[in-house]
Amino acid sequence: MNRSTRIAAAFAAGLFVCIPFVYGADTPPPHTAAIEGLVRDVACPMQNHDSTATDFNLQCAQACARSGSPLIILTKAGDIYFPITDKMPDTSQRQKLMPFVGKYVRASGQVFERNGTRAIAITEIHELKGVRLNSKAE
Repeated sequence: MNRSTRIAAAFAAGLFVCIPFVYGADTPPPHTAAIEGLVRDVACPMQNHDSTATDFNLQCAQACARSGSPLIILTKAGDIYFPITDKMPDTSQRQKLMPFVGKYVRASGQVFERNGTRAIAITEIHELKGVRLNSKAE
């Protein structure tokens, strides 16, 4: 084994050993994934547990989003994903998500988790039109 191979192997081993300390025993490292869910404001699903990813009040979600409530993706399982960037300093993802408020989407990107909070750095997002939504729209 030449010197550069030994250095690379030592670096990789050190990185592998450090990952549990950086992310904690119960925090998985970031990974690329696709999630599906409803783009909406965070307030209603936090306060109203009857509001789900497929059964919600569209006018309320849109009004809250227009008023500046943080936007999230709510999955059918009830998991909430906050949109973030993969860079620091983080920048708002609001402009990217506003066209999708009240729509069921598939978002792909790097997923981060910490103490039960989930975030996704969205690289691709599109509406899933085949998902039946009860949006209580009149």
